[in-house]
Amino acid sequence: MNTLRTAMLLAAMTALFMGAGFLIGGTGGMMIALLIAAGMNLFSYWNADKMVLSMNRAVEVNEENAPEYYAIVQALAKQAGLPMPKTYLIDSPQPNAFATGRNPENAAVAASTGLLERLSHEEVAAVMAHELAHVQHRDTLTMTIVATLAGAISMLGNFAFFFGGSRDNNNPLGFVGVLVAMLVAPFAAMIVQMAVSRTREYEADRRGAEICGRPLWLASALDKIARGAERIPNLDAERNPAMAHLFIINPLSGERMDNLFSTHPSTENRIAALQQMASEMGSTSQAMRREAPMAADEPPAGPWGKPDEPVPPTEPARPKPNPWGRNPTGARGAGPKGPWS
Repeated sequence: MNTLRTAMLLAAMTALFMGAGFLIGGTGGMMIALLIAAGMNLFSYWNADKMVLSMNRAVEVNEENAPEYYAIVQALAKQAGLPMPKTYLIDSPQPNAFATGRNPENAAVAASTGLLERLSHEEVAAVMAHELAHVQHRDTLTMTIVATLAGAISMLGNFAFFFGGSRDNNNPLGFVGVLVAMLVAPFAAMIVQMAVSRTREYEADRRGAEICGRPLWLASALDKIARGAERIPNLDAERNPAMAHLFIINPLSGERMDNLFSTHPSTENRIAALQQMASEMGSTSQAMRREAPMAADEPPAGPWGKPDEPVPPTEPARPKPNPWGRNPTGARGAGPKGPWS
């Protein structure tokens, strides 16, 4: 359903672009805007991962300087059938994470130090599973297409004054059509772009819960991240708000509601969907056990080598304070093996 919804939104964006060009009336400005926007977004597509990682001052880590964090991503990538992505760490107290890269073969995932410090092992696993779901679904490609069309529509609005007044543009609505193309079309494109982003988040939640095997792990993580993001600013994201849609939770202040102007669904709605998914998975597991009980020598299921028993959705997760017991990435500046050394 979410895939179909995304396809419909992309079709709406294409139709909006064509309609804006029709309102302006000329093909010259439309083609120039499309070529410029496509060139800009094509450059971003091939270099977006480097740009985003650089803007967040992310540092690549490995099994030596971040063994537990790296092992989580490695196990989840194997579970999802994905190549091992490059793994990065962001020196930020705000708990958050994102994925980038043009395809699974050139993907990168990044988590903040705040995420690793404030979440349990299971919650970190659920968050990284969500990010790997974005990689698996090639959401970067989807959002690049949407951004290309949105950029082209915005440029059509900027070019409206130059091409809207020509006598040979066959504009059916005259100056009214120019105003619509200049003001309404970019606003509508922004709404569609945000709707696509929110749709992708719901789908990544679902697939991420499937990869890690426990929807409630992700529900608990989303609650902690949202509360942390409200209290702790992300200065790099505030300086570059255009990359806010990449994060699992909006890193910016404000925009907490699930409305047309938010790049993320409300955390409450996402948690409710995950709780419903956990309930359904629990009911299915119980029915399967009644029909075909597990043999005594059958190996346990789940990516962490533990039986994947259903957890009642009403049972809250109670991870211990500082659940890692130590800094999972090594102390900052602790020597040549530290990620910031």
